[in-house]
Amino acid sequence: MTVGGGAGGAPSAIDAKKLRIYGIGGALVGIYLAAILNSVLGTDIFSILAAAGAVAAAVMGANAVRRVCGYGIGTGVPSIGMLALGMGIVGASFGLSTAEQLGVSMAGVIIALVYAMIFGYIVGAIANKVMGFNIPIMEEGLTDLSGAGAMAIIGWSYAISGSLAYADMVAKVFNTGYLAIVFICGGLAILHPFNANLGPDEKQDRTLVNGLMVGSLAVVAVGLCSLATLSTTAAIITIVIGAAAWYYFYVWYYRLVKRDAAAVVGTGLLPPSAL
Repeated sequence: MTVGGGAGGAPSAIDAKKLRIYGIGGALVGIYLAAILNSVLGTDIFSILAAAGAVAAAVMGANAVRRVCGYGIGTGVPSIGMLALGMGIVGASFGLSTAEQLGVSMAGVIIALVYAMIFGYIVGAIANKVMGFNIPIMEEGLTDLSGAGAMAIIGWSYAISGSLAYADMVAKVFNTGYLAIVFICGGLAILHPFNANLGPDEKQDRTLVNGLMVGSLAVVAVGLCSLATLSTTAAIITIVIGAAAWYYFYVWYYRLVKRDAAAVVGTGLLPPSAL
């Protein structure tokens, strides 16, 4: 990551602790609700709930990116987004694999979240104390990013596989190559919001609504992938809801862009005396 741009952190209307609760809580509720409803009712149409939970985690990650990068990490914004998903894949794989070996697949999400957040804290400490970034919230930010990455990977992978079993994830997401789509779309949902809005007029609400918009596009992408792995009904529900959410947040984001845009006033041609 390189350092550039402004410094001093990013002002926030919504506290990071609240967004952490919304992100982690939303992801856990979405993933577990999808798994329980699908299992109890013998269907896969509720897989969309896991995808929606992943969007909540991605927004938490987008807020962590703007907080950390607000200290002057300019061209490193894409790098930190990819780092989040990289740490997330490690955490998700470890958590789901460990839970399956212990015979408690449903606990895999919790194990993955805890492992990923500890991993993120360690990476943040190395970045500050060894690499010398000296960003006051680096450990906290990378803890959030790693947790958000793990929840995004699991939520969107569940929307493709319809299962929390590690073997099913490997067969339907890893071996098929759909993991690359989850990785790129998830990374964009976390890194793109601040990357698209950074500058002296960056505002938290505009950045986070952009995160919701890009996260909804990721839902459409995993819905298209699930056409090959889940029932057609489940896939279409995911695609339609993702597309509707994307349009809603796009209109919302456009209003915020117009609100924050500088006025452009036509002054006409220069007078002849000035030519």
